[in-house]
Amino acid sequence: MVKLTPSTEHWDWQLRARCRYMDSDLFFAKDNEKKGARVRRERVAKEICRECPVRHQCFEYAMAARELFGVWGGTSESDRKRLRERHSGTPTPHMSSKSPSRLRISATHPRPGRHSHTHQPA
Repeated sequence: MVKLTPSTEHWDWQLRARCRYMDSDLFFAKDNEKKGARVRRERVAKEICRECPVRHQCFEYAMAARELFGVWGGTSESDRKRLRERHSGTPTPHMSSKSPSRLRISATHPRPGRHSHTHQPA
């Protein structure tokens, strides 16, 4: 008789995630969320991810699983879409001939961690 044991090596990183016990509404859009609210919510979620000990594993998972929704590993849905398109060589309307080397929420919003007022989760 073969005894099967669960293989958790691919998922154990989730147990150490900073977001583990946080409200998932912070990381996933609500129905009919306005653009400004989305940008602010994603900025706060990315701040949490920035200090997460498993951010890289989370990002790798999201890219491999092609997660279409939410903030994973410090990247939003649109961040991951742009990264996949860059990797595949497919141009996007947001890309210029000089693609930025770092992710930005938008040209008018600073990168998470680069603004004077740090938003801390409750």
